Amino acid sequence: MNFTAALAAQRQYFQSGATRPLAFRRMQLEKLSAALDRHEAPLLAALAADLRKSAYQAYATELGVVQAEIRTALKHLTRWATRLRCRTPWLVAPARGWVQPEPFGLVLIIGPWNYPLNLLLAPLVSAIAAGNCAVLKPSELAPHTASALTALMRETFAAEFVSVVHGGADVAAGLLRERFDKIFFTGSTRVGRAVLAGAAPHLTPVTLELGGKCPAIVCADAPVELAARRIAWGKFLNAGQTCVAPDFVLVQRGVRDRFLAALKNSLLAFYGADARRSADYGRIVNARHFARLVSYLRDGKVFHGGDNDATELYLAPTILTDVPPDAAVMQEEIFGPVLPVLEFDDLSEVVSRLQAAATPLALYLFAQNRTVEEKILAEVRSGGVCVNDVISHMIGTSLPFGGLGESGFGAYHGRAGFDAFSHQRSVLRQGSWLDLPFRYPPQRLSITTLKRALKFLLRG
Repeated sequence: MNFTAALAAQRQYFQSGATRPLAFRRMQLEKLSAALDRHEAPLLAALAADLRKSAYQAYATELGVVQAEIRTALKHLTRWATRLRCRTPWLVAPARGWVQPEPFGLVLIIGPWNYPLNLLLAPLVSAIAAGNCAVLKPSELAPHTASALTALMRETFAAEFVSVVHGGADVAAGLLRERFDKIFFTGSTRVGRAVLAGAAPHLTPVTLELGGKCPAIVCADAPVELAARRIAWGKFLNAGQTCVAPDFVLVQRGVRDRFLAALKNSLLAFYGADARRSADYGRIVNARHFARLVSYLRDGKVFHGGDNDATELYLAPTILTDVPPDAAVMQEEIFGPVLPVLEFDDLSEVVSRLQAAATPLALYLFAQNRTVEEKILAEVRSGGVCVNDVISHMIGTSLPFGGLGESGFGAYHGRAGFDAFSHQRSVLRQGSWLDLPFRYPPQRLSITTLKRALKFLLRG
């Protein structure tokens, strides 16, 4: 597929300056919000068709999140876009300095299939707020949502401002061969490496929102029933297909049995004895992922769940115990409704284990002891942290959300999203009525005098 002409038209539109005025950006955000309201029914239907999301869950985790991003951007856009005055050293006096956020230009946003609306449109909100043009590449694994989004975009925006490109890995690879001014990717670590390699020839800045094996630690002093309930909610939301879902639990041995019982009771309360009948429980995205997830059931003892049906792509919420550390389920990101529960005796075991592993996107600690909290925060790295909860650190627009190491780099949500799609341009305006002679050759000062002078002249 040849993208050259379409991308050239978008780049020309950006270079015309049409996207720079704040009034234009606000208008586009308002149009997007109104379009989401108008298209709510087909979008909810598409999410149900792709992932069997209930209308409640789909709105709460997809449309509602995007609308919150729009409201935040509209409220704070003027402040975000205002230049920031900076002090200048005496050496360059008389001068004024500032940093002004400027749009990158033409940006590529590649979205995943697990939250195919939220994780494509939330970055788009930030890109529009920052004044960019955008190309959207929705996941081919959520085809109903991709089609519904395309209809919305074509009705709402001119193609030279926001365009949508459909296709699989070959199309994504073709896009990555083109020159963009910024790439924003959400997906697996494996594909993230390919995106980074594709960006390298053009030296394109990239934000990668990846995944990893997000651990949950339950200490003996934690409120066990509360911890189990919150972990069960976060793990089995969207049938476990969430990048920040708890991937496995490390529970202190003394409360292991209580925790397992509470975890099972939470699942029964949420989804009933047969989760297949629950309107709040989704399905696996496709047969390949279903087969991969079912294979994990051999890696431990099924404490609860395990029922599955390939014709429905249904896998019950499953708890595994007695899992060897070298089992496949402990080596790969699970990304599905299988939760290994392992025990530990001393917190130092947990720290050593997690320090040796790849850096996860999120870390969850359930403990009442502040010393334990400070130890985990100081010694175990992660993209983000929740203490006594899961997933909540990415809800809302105040906290930046992003990964570290193999879980990605860069952040977004709210102001962080605006900054992710903005170049922070430094500007210095020098006066012309004073021109200190000692900056020019020939040298007039000794090194000793220069050292003393610069201590004063380079102060900001």
